[in-house]
Amino acid sequence: MQIKGKQLESLYRQYARSLYFYLLKLSGSKQLAEDLTQETFIRATINLQTYEDEEARAWLFKVARNAYLDEWRKQQRRRTIPLFAALLSKTEMISPYGIPEESLLAQEQNEQLEDLLNYLPEHYRSIIYLREYEQFSYKEISESLQLTQDQVKVTLYRARKRLADLFEKKGWQYDGME
Repeated sequence: MQIKGKQLESLYRQYARSLYFYLLKLSGSKQLAEDLTQETFIRATINLQTYEDEEARAWLFKVARNAYLDEWRKQQRRRTIPLFAALLSKTEMISPYGIPEESLLAQEQNEQLEDLLNYLPEHYRSIIYLREYEQFSYKEISESLQLTQDQVKVTLYRARKRLADLFEKKGWQYDGME
């Protein structure tokens, strides 16, 4: 399939919006998503001669993903230069959906955690659940469980320690909680 001027314009009208939202999900930045959407169509225009018989939509998304990955790599290289590192936002180029490998590892660790929580006494499970899942403050936990704040801190420490020991006994890696 050959793409010419009017065909490219048609593709832009048809796919620019969905490419923008895809890039927004990847980057987490509206401005960067807009820039990368434009970059996608610039690259598409430049590389028309290399375009093969792929479906146009799939090809454009591949170009968009490659544009994002190139920008992400540039950002990573810039972070190693002290001046650029100081100027760059720490949350720029971090997808709100996370990196797939990290998401998978986090999911596995959550499943392992849920399995091991069943081995803890109820008061340890309760305090970990309130703190880690519900994000209760120490004061809120003390009110809920009718403990002093010092008792909450000590019990939470012991519960986390016991959980870490269970992880170790299972041979799993434990990154800890807050």
